[in-house]
Amino acid sequence: MTKSFRTLDDVDVKGKRVLLRVDLNVPMDSGKVTDATRLERVAPTITELSGKGAKVILLAHFGRPKGRDDKNSLKPVAAALAEVIKKPVGFAEDCVGEPAAKAIAAMADGDILCLENTRFHPEEEKNDPAFVEKLAELGDIWVNDAFSAAHRAHATTEGLGHKLPAYAGRTMQAELVALNKALEAPVKPVIAIVGGAKVSSKIDLLENLVTKVQALVIGGGMANTFLHAQGVKVGKSLCEKDLAETALRIMNKAEAANCAIILPVDATVAYHFEANAPSFAYGLDAIPPDSMILDVGPRSIERIHAAIDDAATLVWNGPVGAFELTPFDKGTVEAAKHAAKRTKAGKLVSVAGGGDTVAALNHAGVADDFTYISTAGGAFLEWMEGKPLPGVEVLRVK
Repeated sequence: MTKSFRTLDDVDVKGKRVLLRVDLNVPMDSGKVTDATRLERVAPTITELSGKGAKVILLAHFGRPKGRDDKNSLKPVAAALAEVIKKPVGFAEDCVGEPAAKAIAAMADGDILCLENTRFHPEEEKNDPAFVEKLAELGDIWVNDAFSAAHRAHATTEGLGHKLPAYAGRTMQAELVALNKALEAPVKPVIAIVGGAKVSSKIDLLENLVTKVQALVIGGGMANTFLHAQGVKVGKSLCEKDLAETALRIMNKAEAANCAIILPVDATVAYHFEANAPSFAYGLDAIPPDSMILDVGPRSIERIHAAIDDAATLVWNGPVGAFELTPFDKGTVEAAKHAAKRTKAGKLVSVAGGGDTVAALNHAGVADDFTYISTAGGAFLEWMEGKPLPGVEVLRVK
């Protein structure tokens, strides 16, 4: 599949100035990186390019600055990255102009340099042609290793791909291979688990998935909207009652596409939204009117396990209950452990993504046992919605 994309296998980088777009948008507290996952993800591409004698010039954004702002400087992130890759990482005070040009001119083959936050320039997000031109003058080739920003047509995520020879980095390549296995050319049957709070944020996702998977498990608060649409009384549960018609339309579309929709058949309810609140399992015909559904019930967990057992490929986005609060994490944790066990046994290709999903799989202690976990957030969602991603399209072999 990656033959349709240019990768690092297709280029000799020795002595070349490589503009490498990476995701360094990491959580920080008091000037320290609190989670280095994204740095660890881009490390292999950086060290490979450096090892092959490229001048590695990192392009990245950090936060949402309105112009230059020291709080959003990449300088401390560059220092943290140096610790992760165990190599010095230089820093330039700007991503274009004299500071960048001078720092790049002083590089030897194999050196690594991080340029300042690209979003200090509003032209970055506008994909301004003159800004793209300034950036392109600094490099010989462009490598995109930031799948997480690939849904944005910005100067450093897409514009440079029209000005310089363009290649996918190893993280981008791994993501494209995994996503291809999950939905583009999967081993069937394929099931998707989609959870989270609201249907409104995932309408496009659900409508695309029902045409691509054989079964769709719907959990979390969004399941309540589907249950309500079918006449189930959901008490004080989170529920978008105004989307009942949308839910029914999605179910009709699923039926026409031969996709089974798997909704909860029972629920774990409580009267207070707080950790360790007294909880009770109820059938859907007996939800107390003053209670809230906070997790799937035991029979629903069995149904999810059975769906996973029937699948060869699993795509997962969103927890099936309020996993942040015990005991309402049980449905998500048990489903995650079951999927991990099947994956380890070689019986399932499991791909998951989205911030809450990654947090839930880490909470369940099984993140390392899934086939692939995307840390891409918005780009992963747009890919699941079937939308072309500008930062990926520009890498295609024409």
